[in-house]
Formats: sequence, structure tokens, C-alpha cells
Amino acid sequence: MNPSLFVIGDVHGCYHTFRELLGHWRPAQELLVQTGDLVDRGRFAPECVQLAIELEARHPGRTVFLLGNHEYEMLKHFGPDGPNPPWLGWGGRATVQQYQGRRELLHQHLAWLQQRPFTWENDHLLISHAGFADTPTPLDPEDMDGVLWRRGPLRNMGRRQVVGHTPTPAGVPTFNAAANVFNIDTGACFGHNLSGLRVSFSGEVLGEVLIPTSLLDIVLA
Repeated sequence: MNPSLFVIGDVHGCYHTFRELLGHWRPAQELLVQTGDLVDRGRFAPECVQLAIELEARHPGRTVFLLGNHEYEMLKHFGPDGPNPPWLGWGGRATVQQYQGRRELLHQHLAWLQQRPFTWENDHLLISHAGFADTPTPLDPEDMDGVLWRRGPLRNMGRRQVVGHTPTPAGVPTFNAAANVFNIDTGACFGHNLSGLRVSFSGEVLGEVLIPTSLLDIVLA
């Protein structure tokens, strides 16, 4: 079987759902790429980060976990310029609470998150958290039209983009043909689905896996 990628969208603390989706990953044939936002909103942010770290150690060179805007804001909160009150209001408070009493684990996770890349790319694919749009500084983490924050149309980069960040309205992946963009944030933390997209290294979509969010992972109103 030719090597391919298994790209997973925004996890947001949905540990049990994440584990179930990972059961569909084929490490011997597929590079795992996750689009960022492992943390916040769901009930198990530390467990999701720990699982990612363990997968990276268990499968050297077979996993890529990208930086999301939620990880970026978390790093700011716990960094020298913290605290970061806005982040607490849109998901961070739950993450802070989940790390309470686990200071050593938090330090280990922050060090790992600090090393997350913005992108994974080859000649045919460009994978990032929020995608490339018309901005001169797409890799500036403070650029609201950059790869951590962009909402709205993306630029056709001459390669197929796969992104997360903006939840799709129906809880399934969407494709914008004009921009050649797949969005695979399917709203796991809102009780919809966590998505995995199988794609060849040449950009051909080979299939998708949708896992409905486990009720164990989300706080029900």
C-alpha cells in the first residue's frame, strides 16, 4: 500500500472520542497529522496532550501535531507575560482547572506544546490550523488572518489545503473547490463529530472517518 496521511481535526479535550478515532489510524501506512487545538472546551485536555506525546514517542517520525490558536493562547497564559484573561473566557478556564494539582505534568506539556509547528506541507498538500489567506504574514501568530486565526475564505495556494479551526455547520468535512480547501473541524466539542481525512501524499482524498463525540468528553448543559 502506498503511504498516505491520516489528518485529524480539532480535538478540544475530547479524549475518548480521540482514542476511538485513532483506532482507525494505520501507523505502518499513514502519517498522522493533527490540525491543532488539542486543548480547551472538552473535559480531558491534559489527557489529550499526554496521548499525543505518547503517540509521538511510540511512533517516531509517524506523527505531526500542529499548533492551534488555543495552544498558542494557553502558552501565553502560562508564560512570562501571563495571565491571559481573554483565553480563560473562551475555553481556557476549563483547561486550567483540569491541570490543577498536576504542576509537573503541566510543565512537561507546555514544553512540548512550545515545539509544535505551524504547518506540515509537501509539493501537493498544505496543512495548518486555520489556513493561508491573503495576508503578508501568515505565520505571525498574532495575525488574525494568519494560520492560527483566519475565519473566512482562504487563498488558492496551488496546493490542496487541509485545515481545522472553523467548525463546519453540519458536523461533517466540507470542501471549497475554488480555494481547494478541506475543512475538517467538525465540532467535536459541540457534540457533533471528530473527523479523520485519509489523503494521499499527492493530495487525493482516499476516505474519511467520522466519530460521534462521546458524551464522556463534553460538559452537557
